[in-house]
Amino acid sequence: MGAIGPRMTRQKSLVLEIVQGTTCHPTADWVYQEARQQIPDISLGTVYRNLNALVQQGLIREMTYAGASSRYDGNVENHCHFICENCQGVFDIFIEPPEPWVRQAEENSGHDIKGHRIEFFGRCAECRKAVSM
Repeated sequence: MGAIGPRMTRQKSLVLEIVQGTTCHPTADWVYQEARQQIPDISLGTVYRNLNALVQQGLIREMTYAGASSRYDGNVENHCHFICENCQGVFDIFIEPPEPWVRQAEENSGHDIKGHRIEFFGRCAECRKAVSM
């Protein structure tokens, strides 16, 4: 009998549900706090293991930034992000991917590009409003 893939435990299922149920791009600590509401004895280590497993399975994305905790995204479709330099919020931006750039980058570099990540930085709409008040 062949392998049926990684097991979906109650803990892993809950972690997936939490990450896919928010657009705030949570940290592992945030996911842990949310998970504890349903499974009070879940450990932070279990949350990290399940986040890593879900990333490996392609069910969620890990977003890493220099010097900051990883954030997780339940939307694995190709999209861009905006990171607020004031509140550190991460927001989805849905625009057409710059495929001509990818082709040009491959042609110019000779590399086989498998994907890309586009991130915009600045002040989010809420932080801009707060400054203008």
